[in-house]
Amino acid sequence: MLHVRIASPPGLTERLLETLTVDGVEDLVVLKARWPDGDVVQFDLPLKTANAVFQRLRDPRFAGLRSVMIEAVDASLTEPERPAFRRASHHGELAPVWEMVEAGIRAGGIYPPSFFVLLLIAALIACVGILTNSQILIVGAMVVGPEYAAIIAVALGIERHRARPVRQGLSALFWGFLIAIAAAVIFGVAIRWSGRTPEAYLQGFRPVASFIDTPNLFSVIVAVLAAIVGVVSLTLSRASALIGVFISVTTIPAAAALGLALAYQTWGQAGGAALQLLLNVGLLILVGAAALRGQRLIWRGPV
Repeated sequence: MLHVRIASPPGLTERLLETLTVDGVEDLVVLKARWPDGDVVQFDLPLKTANAVFQRLRDPRFAGLRSVMIEAVDASLTEPERPAFRRASHHGELAPVWEMVEAGIRAGGIYPPSFFVLLLIAALIACVGILTNSQILIVGAMVVGPEYAAIIAVALGIERHRARPVRQGLSALFWGFLIAIAAAVIFGVAIRWSGRTPEAYLQGFRPVASFIDTPNLFSVIVAVLAAIVGVVSLTLSRASALIGVFISVTTIPAAAALGLALAYQTWGQAGGAALQLLLNVGLLILVGAAALRGQRLIWRGPV
């Protein structure tokens, strides 16, 4: 169940009420606003009818609405109607509310300084993991890295044919990974000059690094599957599955491996890590955009 609050200018309220007097809108309330002049329209909306109602609110006739706020109701003392629930679901899965899905992705598509700081820190954690052959640290770096928010924002921009989020997301990814790689280079040079490089790494025993800087068919398979899982977890609110995406694709570790390879002048590994990074980011974006479109077609959402 969703609770919707709309701030409406006086001239639009009656037209809005006529549009909202449809099946699926429940507990419709109109309140007089004191400032600015107008009305506040509130109503409850079952998930099964949300996409259709929100599509009506996208009509150009309602461009003058001051705000449309949507709040998810976490708990209710009443149960939904069973027949309606079944009709609006695929084997128990409710249709995604696309307005909320897109709003969540757009919220993550903002790139403050903390975005770049987290990428830098994640890269340094991955550097330590590569040097010490610690898979736990590599997984930790994957979880810390915020790059998936930018990747899915770019994918949504491509799927919705919106140039601005694509441009902003790609710019954030480019500069973010460039900063992360530069930090990894500086860290690697410092460790190398200090003489504290682990002996196994110097001797070429690098199982973690070899997995990261050697892209192959399995890298492609994992990136494609992770992109699909990422979209499904976002649209159907599967947070645990989304965390699995963070720790299954080699983006931050590849950036760290590239920086270390440059610091230690192992050019073959640098090329492999760079290819791994580009491969994973590119596949996550392209397959993510295709998966978003596929989800819309499956659920017959608005296009």
